[in-house]
Amino acid sequence: MKTIGLLGGMSWESSQSYYRSINQQVRARLGGLHSAKVILYSVDFAEIEALQHQGNWDRMAEILSAAARSLECAGADFLVIGTNTMHKVAPQIEGSIHMPLLHIADATARVLQRDGVTRVGLLGTRFTMEQEFYQERLEKADIEVLIPDEVQRERVHQVIYQELCQGTIRSSSRTSYLEIVESLSARGAQAVILGCTEIGLLIQQSDTPVPLYDTTVIHAEQAVEEALRASPN
Repeated sequence: MKTIGLLGGMSWESSQSYYRSINQQVRARLGGLHSAKVILYSVDFAEIEALQHQGNWDRMAEILSAAARSLECAGADFLVIGTNTMHKVAPQIEGSIHMPLLHIADATARVLQRDGVTRVGLLGTRFTMEQEFYQERLEKADIEVLIPDEVQRERVHQVIYQELCQGTIRSSSRTSYLEIVESLSARGAQAVILGCTEIGLLIQQSDTPVPLYDTTVIHAEQAVEEALRASPN
């Protein structure tokens, strides 16, 4: 089994979901007492969040690239960045390491293609919803992306940072998110991507008839597949 390098802490609430999902999937595939080989580097999210809202992506790239190199030196065979938003600096991180990086948007696009989804709604931070770094990966896979309107985007973003990243789950926020999911469906979305790793803490498939794609679960599944793939001779 290969060793997964998990770059987490953005937030730690979602990192524990990654760790749980990865190990649940390993146990489901191998049975018994099997668990994943994981090396976790957890950053201080307060520092990252401040830089995000300052727009200092270069500094964030430096911090996460250094963390990725630490994981590689510790013995990780490949890298998983446990956050959607910080894939904005994935090219810089990838350029600083020798091990492969499993991109969350590419993993999601493959699952959508498999399921025949060609038009999808996207929920996430403002950075993920409004900037090109995430949407363009889906569009290259011939998947049209719909995002919420301005007011809805602000609501989604606010709930992520002020509630979910701090472990707060509110029924009023769940209602707001489900209304936004319904509005995306009404605009023609065949499904909705939970494009922030904390959103799965708030809404699940049982809450709505609209198909939901939880990127944390999808990304963890790809990581497990890679971990269990035989290494080339």
